Amino acid sequence: MIQRTLILILAFAAALLGQGNPDWHRPFPAFKIAGNLYYVGTADLAVYLVNTPQGNILINSDFEQDVPLIRSSIEQLGFKYKDTKIVLISHAHGDHDAATGLLKRETDAKLMVMDADVPEEESTAPGRPGAHVDRVLHDGDTVELGGVKLTARLTPGHTKGCTTWTMQVQEGGRTLNAVIVGSPNVNPGYILVGNKNYPQIAQDYVKTFAVLKGLPCDLFLGAHGAYFGLKAKYDKMKAGGANPFIDPDGYKAYVAEREATFRKEWERQQRNPGTPAQ
Repeated sequence: MIQRTLILILAFAAALLGQGNPDWHRPFPAFKIAGNLYYVGTADLAVYLVNTPQGNILINSDFEQDVPLIRSSIEQLGFKYKDTKIVLISHAHGDHDAATGLLKRETDAKLMVMDADVPEEESTAPGRPGAHVDRVLHDGDTVELGGVKLTARLTPGHTKGCTTWTMQVQEGGRTLNAVIVGSPNVNPGYILVGNKNYPQIAQDYVKTFAVLKGLPCDLFLGAHGAYFGLKAKYDKMKAGGANPFIDPDGYKAYVAEREATFRKEWERQQRNPGTPAQ
């Protein structure tokens, strides 16, 4: 119970720290990434819209205060917010899922979440969405609508059900593999050695990096714009030329850097058991 309380306090503190990041709630232009895949999030909290003939799929909801921006972005692109049929998440942290319940109420969309994150998604604890999950997903499950298929890849560690979404996008006569990374980050306060609430956390991170390294990637995206250089790439896109979001080398470099950072922290905690990540 004590450790569970500590984890909740640390998570709340991390959320407050994040709230201090102005990019979390700063408006950002809605734009087409490639094919039927669009960006409708803030300057750092990524929300993706996948348009299909049978309605739209949204990945992530951000906080409730960000929903008007998301709604406006969808409408600016020429789509209808009410046409949202499915809501997905990258992982069950408030900066990505706090507004899932609101989205469901406003659009009647179905919420689909990886099995290990369902308890957090349905939790009514402070800061949690308390949103009913309509479909429980498992590793490798697909979500299909209007001829579009997304695959849920379990990439745990950051949360137990952290999900990396993959899909194929048609653009300029090419088939592009899009990877939307859930999160491979070890947050401040995370305990990798002797974590009674999540004993296999370090091993889950190891599995996650094996999965990420094995995914074919053309379009490199993620739960935070900072993961894939959203602002710089958007500026390059506006300037014309090749699509900067097609960045397989950037994806490989990002995964390698995140794995090295994880392993350094894991080794530090093995030398000093019980000391959380800073």
